Amino acid sequence: MGGSADQLAAVTLDGWGEFAAQHCRDLKAELGGAPVVLAGHSRGGLVVSTAAERDPSAMDALVYICAMMLPSGSSRAEFKTMEEPNPDFDAIISKVHGGVATVVDPARAGPVFAQLSPPELVARVLPRLVAEPHGPRAEPLSLTEDSWGSLPRTYVECTEDRTIPIASQRRMQAMSPGARVVTLDADHSPYLSRPVELADALEGAIPG
Repeated sequence: MGGSADQLAAVTLDGWGEFAAQHCRDLKAELGGAPVVLAGHSRGGLVVSTAAERDPSAMDALVYICAMMLPSGSSRAEFKTMEEPNPDFDAIISKVHGGVATVVDPARAGPVFAQLSPPELVARVLPRLVAEPHGPRAEPLSLTEDSWGSLPRTYVECTEDRTIPIASQRRMQAMSPGARVVTLDADHSPYLSRPVELADALEGAIPG
């Protein structure tokens, strides 16, 4: 995302969710009502859940790509306390702007984010990393079965993920049961390491 300290401090999970829901509404209109799959990667899972709760009619299915799929009342920060220590990941992140945002060190992120991915692709994407607002991590989700729970969900688990390890991914699946699970032999960047298999999972997200 990036931005100034004030801009980053103003970001809320609800605002992110509404942005994603509106994008889905616009896409549905553009496509003449064709199915829309909303996918979120990593922390983007929080946004997917929030968007679905705000307007489940805006999308037809949800996909969590080694992402935060947490139950109502939980936050990313709270879930972090349930996970096993991850010193390799913790070593590449640092707080900026007085703690309102975090950044990832692109020089050291490759072995943690994309150790199985083609090196030339990793070298192209890591410089795009920007500061991310810290606030949404601490916001608990507010989800209901009538809204978020009404949509089919797919969880794409990545067995070689060094950022959100497979044990954490499977803990989340147990905490929010009901998702179809697709298992990939992939790192935290399956769009680089297993793009064809990921595309297949996205295409299969809508039942029938």
